[in-house]
Amino acid sequence: MTTTAGPAEVARRLYSALAGGDRDTLDEILHPDFVGHLADGMPFGIGGEHRGAEAMRRSGWGGIAKHFAASAEAEQFALLEDGRLLVTGRYRGHGRRGGGAVDATFAHVVTVQDGRITALDQYTDTARWARGAPPYSAIEFEVAGGLATITLNRPKEGNAIDQVICEDLARAATRLAEDPGVRAVLLKANGPMFTAGGDIRVFTATPPERLPAQLRLMIDPYHFAIERLTALDAPLVAAVKGAAAGGGLGLVGMADIVVAAEDAVFTTGYGAIGMTSDGGNSWFLPRLIGMRRTQELYYTNRRLTAAEALDWGLVTSVVPADEVDAEGERIAAGIAQGPTRSFGAIRRLLRQSFDTGLRDQLADEEQTIVDACGTADTLEGVTAFAERRRPTYTGT
Repeated sequence: MTTTAGPAEVARRLYSALAGGDRDTLDEILHPDFVGHLADGMPFGIGGEHRGAEAMRRSGWGGIAKHFAASAEAEQFALLEDGRLLVTGRYRGHGRRGGGAVDATFAHVVTVQDGRITALDQYTDTARWARGAPPYSAIEFEVAGGLATITLNRPKEGNAIDQVICEDLARAATRLAEDPGVRAVLLKANGPMFTAGGDIRVFTATPPERLPAQLRLMIDPYHFAIERLTALDAPLVAAVKGAAAGGGLGLVGMADIVVAAEDAVFTTGYGAIGMTSDGGNSWFLPRLIGMRRTQELYYTNRRLTAAEALDWGLVTSVVPADEVDAEGERIAAGIAQGPTRSFGAIRRLLRQSFDTGLRDQLADEEQTIVDACGTADTLEGVTAFAERRRPTYTGT
């Protein structure tokens, strides 16, 4: 194209190329120093700055295409006083893999210099995008027979934790908190690794001035998920293979029972990149393995083997790698047949015991056992014991 092409003509070529997946045209009209900014609040971490044409294709427009079958229908083009172009229109389409409809207005402010686009700022109704988003993208989630299964599902990235997986976990945790029929939770992962911890690309791809805000967008839903999963009546079983590192180690810490593969390793890893703790590790680890061992993990970046983790009390059992998921499911399914309300009371008593005085703990034990006597499961348990038969619990 010639450098005399007007901004509106260049923008029209952009929308046509995006609709048709025309990579050659995009290479032609996007400036090498292109910077795109998608609206903060876009689902799956798509929002924010994408510096460079390749980054925009991969993480910006590519992120939209990965999760949505939607197109930008430009309707009006208006040249602004500063020479930039204002394009307004609508996004129409639907979320992939079970998502709803997308129908959202947009305004794009496009900067064109010498016939090439150097910048694009997107403004859109992100709530409408969220309503069209598929339920989960980075995890698999199902509930069957009282057993909820959460499977981390970024195997190519080592199930590294990014904003998408944090938001998915928060959404799943909320779903579980609202379902009284859930009686146990199994947490496992697709691929050879449980989780590599925080996705290092978040740090390398985010401009330093934007990194604090980006980390908050990730950690807020992640910590929300951990807090809500820890507060469930339903006990949680984790099946760990490969590695559990960094913030992902918090998923191990919050579990009630942890089945580890013989080749699994566990590490905080923060010291290696000059970071501090997240994922609840600074709370869980001292309670599970003691302060001295926790300090060693943080300050030396020691990698615990599965055998060492078992000896230290970080995991419950160690099995061959090819048996981890099956063993975790077996244990979780058994717990799902137990007295769920009583299990929930036990979880709360254990969780508070390090921060509660003996007198208050005794009082809480008394109250919870009195409350338990009003449940159908306690009545069934006592009756079954007297009748010398196995109880049949309903979780009520």
